Amino acid sequence: MTTTRLHYIYDPLCGWCYASAPLVAAARDLLPVAAHGGGMMAGSNRQPVTDRLRNYVMPHDRRIAAMTGQPFGQAYFDGLLRDHGAVFDSGPPITAILAALDTGGEGRDLDLLARLQRAHYVEGRRIADAEVLAEMAADIGLDRQAFATAYAAREGAPTRAHIAESRALLAHAGGQGFPTFALERDGRFRALDTGRFLGHVDEWRTALAGMLE
Repeated sequence: MTTTRLHYIYDPLCGWCYASAPLVAAARDLLPVAAHGGGMMAGSNRQPVTDRLRNYVMPHDRRIAAMTGQPFGQAYFDGLLRDHGAVFDSGPPITAILAALDTGGEGRDLDLLARLQRAHYVEGRRIADAEVLAEMAADIGLDRQAFATAYAAREGAPTRAHIAESRALLAHAGGQGFPTFALERDGRFRALDTGRFLGHVDEWRTALAGMLE
């Protein structure tokens, strides 16, 4: 029996991953999608919010909005990106996404990722804060206590191990960064060129369905 799965190597603070969110949603209708957090801003790579960071990300965000129609809120542009007490840290949201998988089962990790992306880019929330992560998990219907237990179990070394495994998969699949989509068939991986489908979800759905025939 042929095993086919789409691997999605992402980072919760990656703007182009947010641009690709509609592609992820469409893919989930066609085949299993496995999420792998890459830790782009985890550990020593986490960054405090500064004017320099804001000036760096805003042109990319404007381009993403123009290309894909993905929404960006004023609470993000003029709130979070001006909040010099905030820190962009991929580690805690990746821990939360793993905890969502443990708590709710397959697919709930991607549900939480989508909710966290909206919280970050539209609502301007601090998605590295534990209280915000717990609130977002409850918002998608996860039991608060079960999520808290799973989060504690995934925090620290288990999350770092997951990030290392994701980076190894990225290299093995021949990906170039975040996001990377890799189609697995019977243990063989093929990195997909998804950039041309940004903002063209129907074409992506048709192309992906053709790959599965």
